[in-house]
Amino acid sequence: MRFVIPPVLLLLLLLMGPACWAQRISFSGRITETSGQPVPFASVFVRGTSQGATADENGRYQFTLTGAADTLTASAIGFAPVGKAITSAARQTLNFVLGSGSVSLGEVVVRPYENPAYRIMRRVDANRRRNQKTELTAYDYDSYARNELLINNLPDQLSRRKLLRQITAVADTLGLERDANGRPVVPIFASEVLSHYYQNNNPLRQREEVSKTQMHGAAPREGSVVSQIMGSSFQDWDFYRNWIRIVGKDFISPIAEGWKFSYEYELQDSLMVGDDYCYQLKVTPRRPQDLAFKGTIWITTDTYALRKLDVEVSTQANLNFIEQIAVRQELAPTEAGPWLPTVTRFVIGIRPTKGSTGVLARISTVYSNFQVNQARPLAFYDKPLEVAADAYDVPPGYFAANRPDSLSRQEQLTLVVLDTVRQLPAVRSVMELADIVVNGYYPLGKVDLGPILATVGYNNIEGLRLRLGFRTSTEWSRDWQLRPYLAYGTQDGRFKYGLRAQRIIDRRHWTVANFEHRHDIDQVALLDNDYALENPLFEAAARLGDISNSRPLLRDLTSVSVQSDLFRGFTQRVMLRRQQFQPLYPFLYYTQEARPGSPTTSDFTLSEVILESRYARDEVLVANNQNRRTAVGLKRWPVFTVRYTLGLNNLLGSDFRYQKFNLLIDHSLRLGQLGRTTYRIDAGYVPSTVPYPVLKSHLGNQSPFYNPGAFNLMRFFEFVSDRYAAVQVEHEFGGFLTNSVPAIKQLNWRLVATTNLLWGSVSEANRNIIPTNDPVTGEPLPTFQSLGRLPYAEVGYGIENIFKIVRVDFLHRLTYRNRPDARTFGVKLSLKFSL
Repeated sequence: MRFVIPPVLLLLLLLMGPACWAQRISFSGRITETSGQPVPFASVFVRGTSQGATADENGRYQFTLTGAADTLTASAIGFAPVGKAITSAARQTLNFVLGSGSVSLGEVVVRPYENPAYRIMRRVDANRRRNQKTELTAYDYDSYARNELLINNLPDQLSRRKLLRQITAVADTLGLERDANGRPVVPIFASEVLSHYYQNNNPLRQREEVSKTQMHGAAPREGSVVSQIMGSSFQDWDFYRNWIRIVGKDFISPIAEGWKFSYEYELQDSLMVGDDYCYQLKVTPRRPQDLAFKGTIWITTDTYALRKLDVEVSTQANLNFIEQIAVRQELAPTEAGPWLPTVTRFVIGIRPTKGSTGVLARISTVYSNFQVNQARPLAFYDKPLEVAADAYDVPPGYFAANRPDSLSRQEQLTLVVLDTVRQLPAVRSVMELADIVVNGYYPLGKVDLGPILATVGYNNIEGLRLRLGFRTSTEWSRDWQLRPYLAYGTQDGRFKYGLRAQRIIDRRHWTVANFEHRHDIDQVALLDNDYALENPLFEAAARLGDISNSRPLLRDLTSVSVQSDLFRGFTQRVMLRRQQFQPLYPFLYYTQEARPGSPTTSDFTLSEVILESRYARDEVLVANNQNRRTAVGLKRWPVFTVRYTLGLNNLLGSDFRYQKFNLLIDHSLRLGQLGRTTYRIDAGYVPSTVPYPVLKSHLGNQSPFYNPGAFNLMRFFEFVSDRYAAVQVEHEFGGFLTNSVPAIKQLNWRLVATTNLLWGSVSEANRNIIPTNDPVTGEPLPTFQSLGRLPYAEVGYGIENIFKIVRVDFLHRLTYRNRPDARTFGVKLSLKFSL
């Protein structure tokens, strides 16, 4: 019986024959240098085809060839390619020895196998824990930080002004550098700081002991926050973290865990860096507008640790006013394994507009004398920053003998120029003016006059308000501060006055005693809204114009308080306070039974005991030269503030016994490329019967300007509560969405979204204590409103970074839209200077 092949099957066999019957050869082998060392990630391929493979880190390769070929070639960057003949054997072992040679960058061959740089980056990920410094129990080192501030691209008209002409003359005499256009680069400020830095990793604790610091040129005041944070604590460049914080922005690290989503990599070479053999990788952001780096990183071939880094931020990145950001860093292994930086150099150039005068900041930090895994008691870290009492008393030649690196000739000349120009009268005048702008006070030796913004004002109650005040400086006393003021209103004819006194008892635990007495005009709408009045500009504006709707009153306040840090991050405050209120608008409350015919009065007195606890994990607080503490650095954890107020009846004339409970939570969450979310939760409860000025008046905003601490479509004094919970959320997308839209990404606009929610109510007892009509005249009295079961809600969306400083918010009121004078939609502006 014959077997007959069907015609269709025969046709298929003929068509598939070459592919099915082609020769298959399996290759393996090793690629080495002439010295015998492996050539990692070398390429083996058949010329003219897409078939080939990439060797591993030991130079070994294997792949299967399909089809006919006569030569297999091996190549690598920095080596001459080598070809070997292919035999007909099914399995062949071909070893290659590559010699040095030049590489033509004009020829690019694209092959389907994996980018060898990806293999290296995966090894970096796999060895991350053994190499990053957070795996150490603790470490400490000596630190030397040098900071310089310069002005470049000075136009001829500006350089002819008296101040800069004098500085330029000194610089030219000494031969200082000029920019590419031949214009002088004018030094403004420089500092040097010697310190010892300690860090404990679990739990995270930091401490820096500044031993000596000297400043040259237009330097900040000794003891100011700026003068204290120029050491090592606030210049921690750890590229093993996923995000690097620079000028308030989050930049993704080139060795972040999600590196493949943000960067492209190219293996350029393998070479010695110091005593370490390294892979040299070129890194490039996948999207030029992203906050990412471009440049070169060097990874060790044995431990896959970051050995060196030289990167900068793309000029197309979604940033304002930034002309240049560059970071160079070198690292070395510790005896325990993880690597620590030995040198970091950071440069940032700021230019408001193209072609305008720019500011250049250069920061260099040298680290030495490392000690690792020598844990100290946690109490050692209670004070994160300790500045020696004689830190600013620097003997001549001290830094020349103790700095770990040598200054270049230009750096030496910069210091000489700065020390010379600081004595020029024009420079001293500008420094004094800058101090007034930053601090709001005019310095006069042992006292500072101000605040300047409060000197002159106007409102419909006081008329023209004139105020004179001052505060004592640390030149008068390091442990005491006095703040008296006197004010007068031309319309009401009243003098107002106040005095604050502060005594620092213990600086280690920041134990401080305060006394305050004040006789002045205040507003019900602003009482119990301390957190929203932290901005002096907002506070000054809130007291201008017609303040009738805010329920003005005359307030006499006397308080005594003591606060202390019981342990790191936990501050306890105890206050005794007495207040007398005299409303300056029609106001009455029942003094006995809350019913018509019962006695009423308008004035009232409160005597209170206030207990407040604040917990901010890992927060770093720095005392400035006015003995006030400022939080610096990132807040990675929520900040909790709990306050309890007990009103005591019949004590010093007090009219009420009551209790208040309040909880405040602040936090800012970094969400990577999605942006940053900031939220605030504020909740309170008053389980007592008191007049509405003692309750919570929720802060509205009737101005055309956006206020993140207020309910922006709510009127002043629109809602009052004795129990409430408020949630305020703002999300800044940065360039997450707009960087991908072709028509918009060139504008560098950034999207924002906001949500404000408020639940609240008032008990019947607190409603009934206020009569609806004046019992004498019968005239209706101003009353108050509260929320119902439905929460107050407003949402917003907006665009910031318009013309680099303007933010526009579009707001919608979702509830209580039918109330009289309710604003259901609003557009509000604000100015925000961000980079």
